[in-house]
Amino acid sequence: MEGDASVTEEFFRDRLRFLRNERKISAREMSLALGQNESYINKIETGKTSTTISSFLKICEYFGISPVQFFESGRQNTIIDDSELLTYFHRLTPKQSEYITVFLKDLTDR
Repeated sequence: MEGDASVTEEFFRDRLRFLRNERKISAREMSLALGQNESYINKIETGKTSTTISSFLKICEYFGISPVQFFESGRQNTIIDDSELLTYFHRLTPKQSEYITVFLKDLTDR
């Protein structure tokens, strides 16, 4: 299962980079915000070092997401959380809700 571990590590590095870039945060800025040296995130993203569970939880907290959300790679919308989306959805008229539901089903059924 050695191959599985490298795929998981690669996914972790790619996901970290994606989330950071999505928010337009430099690796240096994030490293310092986490109380680490300025190359900490860069070293994780390049595979030169790994992270501990404690550090992973701090990374999730920094992004304002849960560990589960971190690993939800198919879900690109991590900036708006589910509760915020539901708030918007509940403001719609029944006709608008129906339209959006059909639209979302069409998008996700591909």
